Amino acid sequence: MNVATRIQQVEEYYFSKKLREIEQLKTKGVDVINAGIGSPDLRPHETVINELQASTKDENAHQYQSYRGISELREAFSSWYKKYYNVLLNPEKNILPLMGSKEGIVHISLAFLNKGDTALIPNPGYPTYASATKMAEANILQYELSPSNNWLPDFNKIEENDLSQVKIMWINYPHMPTGAKASAQDLEKMAAFGLKHDILICNDNPYSFILNDKYESLLKCNQYKSNILELNSLSKSHNMAGWRIGMVAGEEHLINAILKVKSNMDSGMFYAIQKAATKALFLNENWFVELNSTYEKRRTIAWEIYDELNLSYSKSAAGLFIWGKINSSTNNDLEFTDELLHNSGVFITPGSIFGSNGKNYLRMSLCVKDHTLKEILRRIKNR
Repeated sequence: MNVATRIQQVEEYYFSKKLREIEQLKTKGVDVINAGIGSPDLRPHETVINELQASTKDENAHQYQSYRGISELREAFSSWYKKYYNVLLNPEKNILPLMGSKEGIVHISLAFLNKGDTALIPNPGYPTYASATKMAEANILQYELSPSNNWLPDFNKIEENDLSQVKIMWINYPHMPTGAKASAQDLEKMAAFGLKHDILICNDNPYSFILNDKYESLLKCNQYKSNILELNSLSKSHNMAGWRIGMVAGEEHLINAILKVKSNMDSGMFYAIQKAATKALFLNENWFVELNSTYEKRRTIAWEIYDELNLSYSKSAAGLFIWGKINSSTNNDLEFTDELLHNSGVFITPGSIFGSNGKNYLRMSLCVKDHTLKEILRRIKNR
C-alpha cells in the first residue's frame, strides 16, 4: 500500500530519530546526558496537580467535552492575556483551547492553505511549520533570518519575491531556536506587512515568560486583527509540556475556521486537565519569578559550557535554549554534536535541523538540572 503523497514529503521528526539513537547508546552502557530537548524537568505548581486530582471526581469529568473547551478555561486565558499582555479577548469568540500549540500549527495550515498556496517559513525556525505546510499540500517560501538583523524578518528582501500565492506567514518571538526578541514595534511591522499583502500572520508565542522581562503579543496590533493569529501554550510557562494545553486567539471568523478542522480531529480535552490549566493561569507573578530564578542559574552554567566549547552566544536572548555559533572551521554542527555525543556522552541539538541558516550553530536546552549541567561541563573539560 503506497502512502499519501503528502506524507512522502514529510520526514520523521529529527528528535524522534535522535532519541532512538540515544536509547541504543544507553543499551550499550553509554551514560548519555540529553541537553537537546526543551521538555521542562520542573514540576507544575502543587495547586495545579491537586486541582487535576480533585477534578477527576467531578460528575461529568469522564465524558466528552466541548470542542471549544470549558468556559472557565477560555475565561482564564482571557484574564491571562489581559493581565500579562494587556490584550482584550472575548472568551466566547476569540479563544480556542488546543491540545498544545503544535496541534494548532497543523489546524491553521489545514484551515487556510489550499494546494498550491504558499506559506512563509522562517529560516532558521521550528521544523513543524514546514511539515504542516507540506501536509496541507502547500508550497514553502523560506524567509532568511540572520544575526545582522537580530534574527528579525527583512521585509525588503521578502518583497523581492512573488507573494501573490502567499497565504500564511509563520513568526515566532521570542524566537526558537535563537532566543531573539521582537519589540512591540517589530510585531506591528509584521502585522502591517500581513495586511498589505493579505497574508495571515501567525505568531507562535510559547516562550514569552522564560528569561524575558517584557511580554509582547502580536494581538496588541488590534488595527490589523483581520490578518493575525497567535498561538500560546502552558508547556514552557507552567511546566506542563506533557499535559498538552495550548490555545489560539484571533478574530471570530478565523477561530471558527480553525474549529471546523479541530472538531473533526478530536473529541475535546480531558475535563480535569482543563480545570487544572485554569488553576495554572491564575497563578500570581511570583510563579514566573521563581521559575526564572532557576533558569538564570542554569543559564550561567550553560554559558560556561559554551565558553569551554568556544561558541559565540548572546546574553540577551530569551527562552529555554542557548544558541551558540561554532567558531572552529574544522567542524560543522552535525559533526560537532555527533562528536560530543559519542566522545563525551552529551547530546546538544545541531542548529542546521532548524534550517540552513542554523548551520554551524548549536542549541542547548536549559531543561537540565544544575548538577547535570556541571557534569556536562566536567566532561567537556576532560574530553
